[in-house]
Amino acid sequence: MNADDVDRFLDSLAIGRQSRYSYCSILRAFQAFALERTPGGEALSLETLRAWLMHEAARSPLASVVCRAGVVARYLDWRAGAGHGANPLAALQDDYGPRLHPIVRALIEDDGEGALERLRPLPEFGSSLGALMREHIARMQSLGYIYEVTARDFRRFDRFLQQHPELADEPLPALLAAWRDSCPGVRHALRVQQCGRALSQAMNRRDPTVAVLSIDAGLQHRVIQEERKPYLFTETEVERLFEAARTFPSVNAPLRPTALVAMLALAYCAGLRVGEIASLTLADLDVDDATVEIRETKFFKSRRLPLAPGVLAVISRYLLARTAAGAPIGPEAPLWWSPLRRHRYSYSAIEKFLTHVIRRAGFKPERGQRGPRVHDLRHSFVARRMVQWYRDGVDPQTRLPHLATYLGHKDIISTLVYLNMTPELLEQAGERYRQRGAHALHASGDRT
Repeated sequence: MNADDVDRFLDSLAIGRQSRYSYCSILRAFQAFALERTPGGEALSLETLRAWLMHEAARSPLASVVCRAGVVARYLDWRAGAGHGANPLAALQDDYGPRLHPIVRALIEDDGEGALERLRPLPEFGSSLGALMREHIARMQSLGYIYEVTARDFRRFDRFLQQHPELADEPLPALLAAWRDSCPGVRHALRVQQCGRALSQAMNRRDPTVAVLSIDAGLQHRVIQEERKPYLFTETEVERLFEAARTFPSVNAPLRPTALVAMLALAYCAGLRVGEIASLTLADLDVDDATVEIRETKFFKSRRLPLAPGVLAVISRYLLARTAAGAPIGPEAPLWWSPLRRHRYSYSAIEKFLTHVIRRAGFKPERGQRGPRVHDLRHSFVARRMVQWYRDGVDPQTRLPHLATYLGHKDIISTLVYLNMTPELLEQAGERYRQRGAHALHASGDRT
């Protein structure tokens, strides 16, 4: 390690002066600590890294230590990419999971090796039913199903079974009962029954004497009743959302507010899902044709959507700012790119930032899951479209197939979930009924 390495690393980051000063202070102190223990210039060892973390933990809170470790990890990644040694933290993340916080907490414990071993992820489908689960998922996907939801629930069940090896010899109903009792709530109970039915069907294909488990219809009805109702934003409230996105505090990432406004426009004005927004590339946007391509999303649907002039203007402003920030401009480059991290925004990052926008606009408390969700923007898009059809004198019933196609649904039944009654929609429907029914009332005469 040498001083020039730190300067070159900081030059590669698109960060402000204050962040550069903080990064530099952390890295200089780390560099001095490491060189003191490896004076011969040997490669950084895990023991040296752990000693530095324990030294920092002795004088600072854990959250501060994790923050500094994150800066050091990025620096070591950069050095490794330049051919200047390996990154011990990256090797630990490969073995014990990508989250840095639990790894740092384990390293500063007295029994560091034991603490790390407790973090080691369980093997996928390593339980007594793991082979059956894997085979069933492969079969369903070979038949053309995405099967992501059930596969995710299978992984949860598999992890539970691996954590309870004493249940390995129990029959399937007993395993399901133990899993059900491990977590309260009707949604978990329904998930248990759905997994049990799928697994019993897989067993039945091997052995017809195995009974196929059923799903309690009453339980499914209770889950539907307890589902949180979508929050439908009014036009005035949407303006507050856009203002919150435009003024989003982002001193060290000046591109972020412009990106959030563009994401919000696609979520509300085009009705895109968060996953669809996150997966967009530059090739998916056609500014000249004013369209966006949504590829292979839910229900195996791909579609090309027209963009309204206002949305196109917002996207164009973001593209100009993105290019000025030095983002990659190849066709397959991600649309949402962070100059600070030098890579694309993930699904979770986009959802987190849009949730922060909703909080800043005053629609959601600072903590907790109460209040509107990001997906409610898609519901609001449908509600606004229905109201506009009524205002334009269009029969919404004839447009539902078009709406289903636009949303990427496989049929109208999926679209009906988004048809929520609002006061304005009731008013528009009532006025249309009055206009059409008044003539019939006059024609019939007064029969009193």
